[in-house]
Amino acid sequence: MNKLLGKRALVTAGAQGIGLAISRQLLAAGCDVFVHYHRSTAGAQELAATAAGLGRRCAHASADLTGPAGCDSLVATAVGFLGGLDILINNAGSLVARRSLAEGDEAFWAEVMELNVGSARRVSRAALPHLVAAATTGGGASIVNLASLAGRKGGHAGSLAYSTAKGAILTFTRSLAGELGPQGVRVNALAPGLILGTSFHTTHTTRQSADATIAGIPLGRGGTAEDVARAAVYLASEYDGFITGATLDINGGVYGC
Repeated sequence: MNKLLGKRALVTAGAQGIGLAISRQLLAAGCDVFVHYHRSTAGAQELAATAAGLGRRCAHASADLTGPAGCDSLVATAVGFLGGLDILINNAGSLVARRSLAEGDEAFWAEVMELNVGSARRVSRAALPHLVAAATTGGGASIVNLASLAGRKGGHAGSLAYSTAKGAILTFTRSLAGELGPQGVRVNALAPGLILGTSFHTTHTTRQSADATIAGIPLGRGGTAEDVARAAVYLASEYDGFITGATLDINGGVYGC
């Protein structure tokens, strides 16, 4: 039996990279999906075509998640289309740029925190009544937050602000799991390591740096967006399970070795 058949999911930054892979796999698992994007119109349109071929429902909207108005509007539009919300994937975020502590001024730090932590907080807050309603009638609801190995280990040079933000997502996940557990909403996180083929690493990671990282990965390769997406779908399916407050590391074994 497919536990996700007919479940309703919202994916932020769901039309490119890891988010696109998650959206595809949620559709394949039987979900109806609403996709948020910033500039990835082509990816959003591709997902709509994929959904039609699978007999699922999919729609999309662009929104600025760095302020409450955009987050509230996105969730309202998604719920209006889906008819409710069982699953929230908080995937929006960015390193923005590599800057040291000395180079990162107030505006830079604020931007990184708003993109990575503020967006997850605001979208989760707006989605909460709908997730609680789904938990009450459908046996549970699930939030999956995208963190990073950088939040575990501190990241590479120039990623201080990003690593700090992703570390905050790990704490946000644990704390929110305790707060929402009594209401039937489970909250978990993913901490991907080096994921090749994404705009993140294409923009911010040199080939030499990627090769050096791969040399230290026990499995001997970098990850793919699909590696992360499979884990996201697994945690999403825990809307009625016993896993909450957990972080699943997806890094080929490099963390803790």
